[in-house]
Amino acid sequence: MKLQPFLGCFGGVALASALAAQTTVPVPADAGLREFGPHRGDRELIIGGSGGADRSFDNSFGGATVSYGYFVSDSLSSILRQSINYSNPEDTGSQWNGATRFAVDQHFLEGPLRPFLGANVGRIYGERVRDSWVAGLEGGMKYYVQPRTFLHATIEYGWLFQHARSIDDRFDNGQWNWSLGVGFNF
Repeated sequence: MKLQPFLGCFGGVALASALAAQTTVPVPADAGLREFGPHRGDRELIIGGSGGADRSFDNSFGGATVSYGYFVSDSLSSILRQSINYSNPEDTGSQWNGATRFAVDQHFLEGPLRPFLGANVGRIYGERVRDSWVAGLEGGMKYYVQPRTFLHATIEYGWLFQHARSIDDRFDNGQWNWSLGVGFNF
């Protein structure tokens, strides 16, 4: 009869464990990764330096870029981007130009490192620049140093559409653009 208290105690512990297991909420394995990055409905502000070059990298320029984005899902964003650039080529004087583009980017992975691919369309304009419509493809990476703060790098190739006579002209007469900066989700 010394076994009855042991069985009673064992039964009580088993019952308490079963009840505790039913009320415990399981934690997903990737729960720590989800704290980084945006969620649907979040906005994004990126401030950075930018540059560009013609297709052969003979003429280049540098400047500043600001972009404002909205996440339509956890991984898809729509972005309005404004760049202001300055160049001082050897054969001509200094000049200012700018670009305003609308982009859509698809982000991949969860966690601190977030690569993305996208497309953009917009307008380039300025001194000694032929004002033109432009469209292009872009890719880049965001690295979250804090859950809502990240370092940002983008490279894009844009095709110019002003005075292009054929589709080959449009693809051959494009320009490279890149930017590095810091961004915030809010």
